[in-house]
Amino acid sequence: MKSATGYILLAGMVLLLAAFFGYQSFFPRDAVPYDDDQEGLKDQIVFKFSHVVAENTPKGLAAQKFAELVAEKSNGHIKIEVFPNGSLYSDIEEINALKEGQVHFIAPSTSKLGMLSPQWGVLDLPFAFPSREAAMEGLNGQIGEQLLRSLQGDGIKGLAHWPNGFKQITSNQGPIQKPGDLKGQSFRIMQSDVISAQFSRLKAKAVQDSFNSTYKLLEEGDVDGEENTISNIYSKKFYNLQKHMTISNHGYLGYAVMMSEKVWNEQTEETKKILLEAMEETTAWNSRMAFEMNEELLEKIRQNSSIQIHELTSEEKQKWQSKLDPVYEDFSQVIGKKLVEEMKELRAKYQ
Repeated sequence: MKSATGYILLAGMVLLLAAFFGYQSFFPRDAVPYDDDQEGLKDQIVFKFSHVVAENTPKGLAAQKFAELVAEKSNGHIKIEVFPNGSLYSDIEEINALKEGQVHFIAPSTSKLGMLSPQWGVLDLPFAFPSREAAMEGLNGQIGEQLLRSLQGDGIKGLAHWPNGFKQITSNQGPIQKPGDLKGQSFRIMQSDVISAQFSRLKAKAVQDSFNSTYKLLEEGDVDGEENTISNIYSKKFYNLQKHMTISNHGYLGYAVMMSEKVWNEQTEETKKILLEAMEETTAWNSRMAFEMNEELLEKIRQNSSIQIHELTSEEKQKWQSKLDPVYEDFSQVIGKKLVEEMKELRAKYQ
């Protein structure tokens, strides 16, 4: 019985070898069929881009646009994998993740960057940019360039500024028209001493927490309200949890796109060229799209929500500005007197 089994196994091996050599002779080594979709994948460069907002926001759309342009310019040789909604890291964690090489691109809100350099607080000053044009001049000029250069000391390469828009105030205690209307209320804010000081001046409690914690804080009543751009209020449906919204444009919210200098320096000149070209095109596209998107989404909120919306008049806005202007002097030494003066001059130019 054992002998018969042995013969059967031996015969099977002979058939397998015959089939293999027959396949090799039928398809010469250089003509073996392959899936051309796999060609070159072993040499593909893959970067991870982590961010914390929804895909349908200015930053989310810009990250995807950047990925598409990089793939197009590199013929698929370079791939940007985008991870939205804090699926990899929260906005509090992502800077350390970048430094540790866990991700390759991030675009944190500029308010978070005070932990790296206090200079970034200049973008959090109240009513710093009176208009979209003022914001573009500031970000694309000396102020924006100086801020990106400040990241070098932390081993980070600043690539671009991606604006989102201007911040508005939402609350369940309202309506909010005068600076004194915030007194006694609590608001979720970003991690910024400059922003915290503004709410303190308005006699409100500022709760610094991550962006993706905001909905839960509002839902459970741990805070009365929050401040954000319309696109973030819309995409995260904060308007469903709030009774009042004031269109104040009291602050700027934007992002700094960055990567580790170590990772940047490891790339070939061709890869750097492709990344910079794609980033430049994406930034120009985002700068046009972001402010327009906020305007469009505000109309959607008006049409589809019961939230009560109040838009500050010029006179009301002046009262808010006068109340908050001392913050400039309070942080002049921390941010840098020259930088604060440059921001004040820019603001005066557009008022």
